[in-house]
Amino acid sequence: MAKPAPAFLPPAFLDATRAIMPDHLSMDDFIAACQRPLRRSLRVNTLKIGVTDFLAQVKDYDWRLEPIPWCAEGFWIERDDEALRLGSAAEHLSGLFYIQEASSMLPVSALFAYQDTPHRVLDVAAAPGSKTTQIAALMGNRGGIVANEYSASRVKVLHANISRCGVKNVALTHFDGRVFGAALPESFDAILLDAPCSGEGVVRKDPDAMSNWSAESVASIAATQRELIDSAFHALAPGGVMVYSTCTLNAQENQQVINALLATYGDAVSIEPLGELFPGAEQALTAEGFLHVFPQIYDSEGFFVARLRKNHAVPRLAKPSYQVGKFPFTPLSAKETAQIAQAAAASGLMWDETGKLWARDKEIWLFPAELEALIGKVRFSRIGLKLAERFPKGFRWQHEAVIALAAGDSKHTFELDAELAQEWFHGRDLYPQQPPQRDECIVTYQQQPLGIAKRIGSRIKNNLPRELVRDGTLDFHQ
Repeated sequence: MAKPAPAFLPPAFLDATRAIMPDHLSMDDFIAACQRPLRRSLRVNTLKIGVTDFLAQVKDYDWRLEPIPWCAEGFWIERDDEALRLGSAAEHLSGLFYIQEASSMLPVSALFAYQDTPHRVLDVAAAPGSKTTQIAALMGNRGGIVANEYSASRVKVLHANISRCGVKNVALTHFDGRVFGAALPESFDAILLDAPCSGEGVVRKDPDAMSNWSAESVASIAATQRELIDSAFHALAPGGVMVYSTCTLNAQENQQVINALLATYGDAVSIEPLGELFPGAEQALTAEGFLHVFPQIYDSEGFFVARLRKNHAVPRLAKPSYQVGKFPFTPLSAKETAQIAQAAAASGLMWDETGKLWARDKEIWLFPAELEALIGKVRFSRIGLKLAERFPKGFRWQHEAVIALAAGDSKHTFELDAELAQEWFHGRDLYPQQPPQRDECIVTYQQQPLGIAKRIGSRIKNNLPRELVRDGTLDFHQ
């Protein structure tokens, strides 16, 4: 395997970092850490499988897993065969784990520290979905999450990851994050602002991450961050918690952004120190109570995390001038809901009272009940799950609904072996030795749903959405 290119570290950046490096840390260690390849890490998706069961499932693989101190579901991973992509593993394709950098698990751990699980969360800059899916797992798929992404191309990736992980309590929006304070004032009891930043902490993953770095670009980014955190603070309900994080190291984008918020809102904001978040947190703790993670501390990416509490209301911003437009869905009656739930259960799909059915033409959607109060206040790209399309002869259940809602009831499932499961992900029809008993079945591998399929004679017709079909070698342990 070719040796990775050395990370580009501009001299002006090194000078700026030297000026803020804590006394107990060394610049030589910092530079050496930046030039080492990043350790791979993953997070078990507890919406699909418990950590203990996951570890039992992979114990005979060539995986060496080391727990990540700040995330009970997170592990650094080493494998003998690094040529096989971790993203092609069966457990990844079926949503059992998410490939996520260890430091990037810190902000959500900080958001859920020292408090009850929030009911309504805003993830201001959500793509590609690592933190959104981590939030959903810690919420147990209950309550509601508004996951926003400004980049249109990244919204599709965000939705794909949410769907693969079986998340059903998320609504997607596509806005500049600076709109939320005016559009949805005091609407969330928890907010994650993992802010767009200069990326000084990610050079181990991307050696060219700082090729466009300059003091001027840092100043410009910091100005945007101050506007984003101000808007997010207005969207936070009194008593709520906000975590502000970046994958950069300079004080302008980190401490100074928090200081600007404190200067504006005074005793309405308080810092909640993170020194007891996990054993060893004190190594990255600042005097203010933030976590300033230089890459040599935990052999990770560089990161900054601050946890803030909104103590009381502040004067609201002017209402936005835009028109939301007519909402194209209508809620279904109790009678229709019961009929659809009965038909879904007959196909092995079930949900609880945290989901509500809405319809648009022939489409039936399952919305998170917690987010219904926001309808009409902001325009959503999509809410919850597309459950089904209605046809004269019944319902066509949708792939994302199957992944999120399929019961483990063997009556409705047809378990595939490793060979057939690979055929499924390659988009091919299946020819099992013993075809399923039912005309419609949920195909599973390792007891995890892969999709819904029709039996046609001795053949199982592959209904995997085309965008999920995989080429190349897949890693399915026999």
